Amino acid sequence: MPMTPSSLPAAPTQQWGAVPPPAAAVPPLPRRSPDDPGQDAMRLWASLPRDLAIRFTPRVNPLARAILREVQRAVPEYRRPLEGGFGRVITQGVRQSVLQCLESVGATVPAAVPVDAWAAVFRNLGKIEFQEGRSLDCLQTAYRVGGQVAWQHISDFARATGMSTEALCTGAEAVFAYVNEISALSIEGYTSARARAAGTRVRRRRRLVELLLSDPSPAPGAVAAQAETAEWTLPAEVTVVALEPRPGRAPDIPPDLHPEVLTVLDGDEPCLVTGDPRRDLRDLAAVFPGRRMVVGPTVRTADASRSLVWAQRTLRLVQRGILPDAQVTRCTDHLSTLWLLADEFLIRELCARSLEPLAGLTPKQRARLGETLLVWLQTRGGSAPEIGKRLGVHPQTVRYRMRQIVDLFGARLDNPDDRLDLEIALRAEALLSS
Repeated sequence: MPMTPSSLPAAPTQQWGAVPPPAAAVPPLPRRSPDDPGQDAMRLWASLPRDLAIRFTPRVNPLARAILREVQRAVPEYRRPLEGGFGRVITQGVRQSVLQCLESVGATVPAAVPVDAWAAVFRNLGKIEFQEGRSLDCLQTAYRVGGQVAWQHISDFARATGMSTEALCTGAEAVFAYVNEISALSIEGYTSARARAAGTRVRRRRRLVELLLSDPSPAPGAVAAQAETAEWTLPAEVTVVALEPRPGRAPDIPPDLHPEVLTVLDGDEPCLVTGDPRRDLRDLAAVFPGRRMVVGPTVRTADASRSLVWAQRTLRLVQRGILPDAQVTRCTDHLSTLWLLADEFLIRELCARSLEPLAGLTPKQRARLGETLLVWLQTRGGSAPEIGKRLGVHPQTVRYRMRQIVDLFGARLDNPDDRLDLEIALRAEALLSS
């Protein structure tokens, strides 16, 4: 958050009267260019007389200690001994701030002041905050507090040395600009670290999906280790959702799914993997509008590849028109069809053998007798009126067709195994011809 004048200690008064609030003395600062860190603050420091820096030098160490003390007082997360890596970084940050500003006072060529190392310190502070699992609130508070302390010390210095009103206002403006600039640098570092972490996490989770869905299944220990690396809670069971591929199209924008859902949205086999389908798969149609999806069966995590296989098979049946064209299809709603068409070579062989008596008929005759025979088998030898009602034809038509069927199939109609083969074949033929 930017520092406001009202949050600062009041400026001291001298014989020249009250010092006006710094923010009222200058217009808003332009945004800092990423390629030229410190431009505004360094320009302001450079406009001050060089002798001010010389006279302020004895106050550098007291100022640095005061900033550290007040920052630790204001930010509970920083209330720990200033030792180890954390201590070195925060101490370096404070000293770097004070020295950088002091060295810029009265510089004749502000652009020549080296800023790479200075900028790296504050970008690194942003990275550390991300790595520590904190938001930027702590660091931004520390910067505001540091600015307040610096302003108080500059005020005291002005009172002791008789610094002009103009110089004091410039110094105040430089403090505010500097706080804004180091805040921006830390935001850059934080954002960069977060982006890298997100990219690493995506790669690790993609590798986890590859392991889960590989066939044969990998060793459980390998999956568990990769799940831990990818920060994914390994469930006892998983459900895989197959998404319709979109060759040549831009990948989907990452959807708003629960963090525990694994996603692979590109390539030839896009999919989702979840350990909690009730939580994660309720609004799939809204998450991926206009894209076909098939929810595979829930299986043991070690059998995740099977869930994907059956989801993909179901998706192909939807694409062929054998199953209804729905945006979201669930395998468990079509298990008999999936079983029936699990091996199309075998089912076509069964159709050819069992329905061979119909081979000599015209397509229309074959269709009529086939549907009549199927209803007769389904109703376990139902009456002509019952079958006629199911087919929407006159009972006499049913009797005529059944006489033809008896002539064609003969004793096979009395054999339970043959009747089962006939029903399976007729059902499969109806599906494959749809």
